[in-house]
Amino acid sequence: MEVSRIRALRGPNLWSRHTAIEAIVYCDEEERSIDQMPGFETRLRERFPELAMLRPAGHDEAISMAQALEFAALGLQAQAGCPVTFSRSTQTLETGIYQVVVEYSEEAVGRLAFELAQDLCKAAVTATPFELTEALDRLRELDEDVRLGPSTGAIVYAAMARNIPYRRLTEGSMVQFGWGSRQRRIQAAETDRTSAVAESIAQDKELSKELLHAAGVPVPVGRPVLSAEDAWAAACEIGAPVVVKPQDGNQGKGVAVNLNTREQIEAAYAIAFEVSDEVLVERYLPGHDYRLLVIGDKLIAAARRDPPLVIGDGLHNIRQLVERVNSDPRRGEGHATSLTKIRLDEVALARLADARLTPESVPARGQRIILRNNANLSTGGTATDVTADVHPEFAAQAIAAAQTIGLDIAGVDVVCDSVLRPLEAQGGGIVEINAAPGLRMHLQPSFGKGRPVGEAIIANMFAAGDDARIPLVAVAGTNGKTTTVRLIAHILGQQGLRVGMTTTDGVYVQGRRIDTGDCSGPKSARNVLLHPDVDAAVLETARGGVLREGLGFDRCDVAVVTNIGLGDHLGLSYISTVEDLSVVKRVIVQNVRPGTGVAVLNAADPMVARMADACPGSVTFFACDRNHPLMAMHRAQRKRVVYRDGNAIVASCGGNEHRIALAEIPLTQNGAIGFQVENAMAATAAAWALGIDWPTIQRGLGSFINDATTVPGRFNLFSYRGATLIADYGHNPDAIQALVKAIDNLPSQPGSQRSVVISGAGDRRDEDIRQQTEILGDAFDQVLLYQDQCQRGRADGEVLALLREGLKNARRTSEVREIRGEFLAIDSALAEVRAGDLCLILIDQIEEALEHISRRIAEG
Repeated sequence: MEVSRIRALRGPNLWSRHTAIEAIVYCDEEERSIDQMPGFETRLRERFPELAMLRPAGHDEAISMAQALEFAALGLQAQAGCPVTFSRSTQTLETGIYQVVVEYSEEAVGRLAFELAQDLCKAAVTATPFELTEALDRLRELDEDVRLGPSTGAIVYAAMARNIPYRRLTEGSMVQFGWGSRQRRIQAAETDRTSAVAESIAQDKELSKELLHAAGVPVPVGRPVLSAEDAWAAACEIGAPVVVKPQDGNQGKGVAVNLNTREQIEAAYAIAFEVSDEVLVERYLPGHDYRLLVIGDKLIAAARRDPPLVIGDGLHNIRQLVERVNSDPRRGEGHATSLTKIRLDEVALARLADARLTPESVPARGQRIILRNNANLSTGGTATDVTADVHPEFAAQAIAAAQTIGLDIAGVDVVCDSVLRPLEAQGGGIVEINAAPGLRMHLQPSFGKGRPVGEAIIANMFAAGDDARIPLVAVAGTNGKTTTVRLIAHILGQQGLRVGMTTTDGVYVQGRRIDTGDCSGPKSARNVLLHPDVDAAVLETARGGVLREGLGFDRCDVAVVTNIGLGDHLGLSYISTVEDLSVVKRVIVQNVRPGTGVAVLNAADPMVARMADACPGSVTFFACDRNHPLMAMHRAQRKRVVYRDGNAIVASCGGNEHRIALAEIPLTQNGAIGFQVENAMAATAAAWALGIDWPTIQRGLGSFINDATTVPGRFNLFSYRGATLIADYGHNPDAIQALVKAIDNLPSQPGSQRSVVISGAGDRRDEDIRQQTEILGDAFDQVLLYQDQCQRGRADGEVLALLREGLKNARRTSEVREIRGEFLAIDSALAEVRAGDLCLILIDQIEEALEHISRRIAEG
């Protein structure tokens, strides 16, 4: 077995809506059925007993080693605690080649699981050991390292529950919610509305105390100190016991409380100084340590925090008791688990020494041994939920404290006897205000009820019913995608929306190109959705990107499929037939928004029409023939259709009609260019689906100009010395046939000649290349063949030979010439055209060729 390629499908894809690893796997003849490999499955299960059944009960079909790899990769992740359930293996048309797809929750973990699954299968083949425990530990450790922590994760899950899309921007906790101009961002429990000034104030504990005191919020007295001696002097001024802590620390690092002696205070100063060179000494407040979570103007959760401790049993020493507590699966090394392991570090040892104890001391049964003075969860403490007990005045003071500092999300630390009474009544005080507070003590308290704090943060960021999405249109098909995308974007622009658009010639925002090249894949789609100035997105969605990585979005409002026809790019990436291609193009239809989304489908194309069954929303059909059976049935069901009626486009639904004259749509040349009429119908249906009003749609169709600037390489018309030039990027038989039909509908002068300049893309099938010139040979008098700049894997001259073969039985072509170089071929054609002639130039290098043509026209 050999794995030749591994890809990460990061969005909805050909196989499912799950993120997944896709691998191309070769199995030799014996490996195509593990029944031919005596003992393989037995050895596999000995090494991985939890492996799922490879063959469903009652089935006897052959199981390949590729399928064993699939189940192993999925099973290893599942046993490591990853929430994965989907996998699939499919044999390709090539003998022994399989596509293996396995879901992942974290890409790095999925890739590692695939590697380990290969090792497992090899071990079963060679009867060598496989360390299952070690493999699962590696997966768990990696998963803990890369997955979102509990605080960020809770916010993300709350967003997902409200159908708000999200994207992780870094390997850490930076996450974007929503798209385009409606996006918001968080960094853990900090939002993009968290003021940098407020955060700086919160980090400066002395300044925080001054502001809170000025606002009438009770705080402990204290002051900054410059040395260990100054710390002791401050303690004498304030009166013991005191607290020593870094002035700008967090997570309880360097904090020591309830200090009385000079030795304790000077030692605590040294520890605090390691965290920050600015140290604060303040009065120690007796009582419990509480954390109150304030979000916006509401108290959302409250917890009592207790310091890390162990309880003696009269048998085990303190070190052993700590190990027992740390064996709780809820405790981990960092913040990924609900509790943190207790550390017997310098601070804990000092605390034990104060009590005349060591880690080897054996406490009496029931004796409570406190290992730290502070109660932070990050140092091993525990939390008890007390949200329901908080007195209204107590809550009001916590909210006032957060608002005084200016934080939209704040963790307010309070020391007092109880939350049942107002703070002043019991002599308590607010000791600290925290920006980006940890949420895990409220999500999964050690005792008591977890609180929906993630939901509260999302509710504070987004109004009820706001899913933070912008209108999104995805366009797929064999031909017409780019023109349809640009036309839809133009109509949306007439609505006053700032439109982001991806096409095969770049990424555009508000008409300005911000990226060049073929940008019809998921990366460009994600970039548009990241852009803060985009109110609506129209995304060309090519087959290559879907196969390579999946979609760049989770759902679209409108999915437009222009056509499939005879297909294009067949024979690449195991897409060998138009049926295969249709399945790829169908992915956007499968991922329209359930209920409210719309698929705009070409009723005249059987492959496209069948996609309606896969749509979770509604369907609008379009076709030139209003009497097409599918159109007639859809109209009879009072559903939306768009069709051509003589010299107009008609949008019909439930007996209501909107009619737009083709003469008012310049793109169609008064309806003469049939494929542009279809593009206009598709764009009209998409705008209608988005709720754009009809005057705006009509204005958009009427003001869209199809020239080399607006839609480069898409039926761009030029006049040269009285002849008509047409530059187009058509490169498949369907496109060539549509161009010929459009040219036949254009007016021509008696005795005029037609010439065509053409090359062929080397990555197409032989028959597709030949068929292009078979069509052109019946429509043009002169054919000039040139070789593409890039042969895409073909030998020199091979494509030209195939094009010549297609012209063998030409009924009209009388002259065929081969010219080396695209620009030289264009110049040769232009040198021979006369007034009234027509020359079709099928360009390869779009921008360069159009610039060359424009320069020749300018020269006259």
